[in-house]
Amino acid sequence: MTPDTRRRVLSACCILGSFVAWELICIVFGVSEMVLPRPTQALSTLVTQFPAIWPHALQTVYTTLVGFGLGILFGLLLGMLIGSSKLAYDVAYPMLVGFSSIPKVAIVPILVLWFGAGTVPAILTAMVMCVFPIVVNVATGLASTEPELQDVMRTLKATKLEILWNIGLPRTMPYFFASLKVAATQAFVGTVIAETVASNRGIGNLMMIASSSFDVPLVFAGLFILAALGVALYIVFSAIEARVTGWAVRSDRFAG
Repeated sequence: MTPDTRRRVLSACCILGSFVAWELICIVFGVSEMVLPRPTQALSTLVTQFPAIWPHALQTVYTTLVGFGLGILFGLLLGMLIGSSKLAYDVAYPMLVGFSSIPKVAIVPILVLWFGAGTVPAILTAMVMCVFPIVVNVATGLASTEPELQDVMRTLKATKLEILWNIGLPRTMPYFFASLKVAATQAFVGTVIAETVASNRGIGNLMMIASSSFDVPLVFAGLFILAALGVALYIVFSAIEARVTGWAVRSDRFAG
């Protein structure tokens, strides 16, 4: 068994062990499902009510992916602007930090006032949640580009756009994909916040209705779905990152 396979098996065993411990603690101490349902109860609820949960899950996935895509677009453009211009950094970065410090729950009512309740506020909230980490990482990647490489390109009569395309962006890719893995989870958080406040569909709305009717296993089933969706999106971007930025990752053969 290779070290990589051994590490994956150990990780899977630890995750499975945590759920087994959760199950045993609930059984041994007689914890009520109204307080903390067992994992098997949440999974049973997920299976039995899957036909009713499925439309909400599709709505959450659609809203999150659209908002995430818009967040990537605006975050990448804004990060390139801030990272390549000192003036843009001095002007836009403090405003961006201030905006990101505002609790996103406070933004949702404003979006509802502008666009009405439904899908649009959830998409915009997901976009807002994932823009900041993308901007920060892209700007950091551009700012950390070696000046010697830029000097070489200038001696070859390259324009600023050519320097950005051939040196800046490739050097930024590790930072960019690292931000995507963080922003993906933030996008789900934004979607659920908006669905809880201003939507009649989605996992967030489902969990709110379930909690109001004291259906705690259904609430945890919704949490399991969100966790699974977040992990799936994380794995997708990790696979893309390994293909695109494999040159920036040190091989395990040389570790230690």
